[in-house]
Amino acid sequence: MSRGLFRICFLAGCLLLASFAAAAQDVIHALAATITSVDSTAKTIGLTTDTGSELTFRELLNSHGKVILDKNFRADAAPADESKIVGEHAIVFYIGVGNLRTAVALRNIGLGPFTTSAGKVVSFSKRDHLLSITNQSGEAQSFQIASDTVVDTEMGALGGVEFKPAKGDPVRVTAGQSNGNLTALFIDTLLPN
Repeated sequence: MSRGLFRICFLAGCLLLASFAAAAQDVIHALAATITSVDSTAKTIGLTTDTGSELTFRELLNSHGKVILDKNFRADAAPADESKIVGEHAIVFYIGVGNLRTAVALRNIGLGPFTTSAGKVVSFSKRDHLLSITNQSGEAQSFQIASDTVVDTEMGALGGVEFKPAKGDPVRVTAGQSNGNLTALFIDTLLPN
């Protein structure tokens, strides 16, 4: 009897420790913005988002293992304390909310031109990697989804191949031209319905 009780207690303890470890890891979100200022003394980055909001993010100085950036994003992103050029458009990976946001990494996507469209999902073809939306003017637009497309969701940032929107979902897409087609660079799903 005591051996069975020990096993149950041991298993419960392992599950408890795993839940503490998961809770200690911060969720990484993303947004698309233009870098407007870099203050190396204060360790902050000024940004203007695609919606025109002006934000200031702190740079992540020491993660202590709490921040884990997905390997698909690490390949093309630089740590937030490196490679920031005023005027460049970037996808900013961050932790925190409101005025307490900390930039973890940046993926510079260049100077553009970029197209930003907000609307509702009309269709999504996982096989063709094609997202179609109806924008606020009622016009239909289609965007190619690439493996390096970044999607921000309630659960955090994820890669474009993991994106599974439903018809009617609100999205904001930041896209660039590639071979005559619009390719989604960033998709924000955290919009009000």
